[in-house]
Amino acid sequence: MISFTVFFEGPFWVGVFERTVKNKLFTAKVTFGAEPNDDTVYNYILTESNKLRFSTALNIEQKNLKKPSFKRQQREAKKATQEKGIGTKAQQALKLDRDFRKQEHKQNLKAKQELLKEKKFLQKQQKKKQKKKGH
Repeated sequence: MISFTVFFEGPFWVGVFERTVKNKLFTAKVTFGAEPNDDTVYNYILTESNKLRFSTALNIEQKNLKKPSFKRQQREAKKATQEKGIGTKAQQALKLDRDFRKQEHKQNLKAKQELLKEKKFLQKQQKKKQKKKGH
């Protein structure tokens, strides 16, 4: 099941996709900028939604309750559409994904710096050898 929520966060309008598959929650965040109208959101979902990068899975608990009545379902749907913001589970999933990417970037950066340091060291060694040769 996929749900999409649009809300105002700071200076921008943001949309959050929440996808639930077998008790796992995947989220993706989209920044719209100016307040999007229905057509903009609909076109985005049709054209760009397949390019979304969802976060890593977050386990969620499913409660085995009996199916609520039709009226209760209507009330809950209305309440869900009026709520602003994203669920805490989605926020946690986005934060975990952001932290994971940050850690990955940090490791890549450290490896690049180490290679650069090694390269400079070898260049200095070669320069010293050239000076000793006297050519």
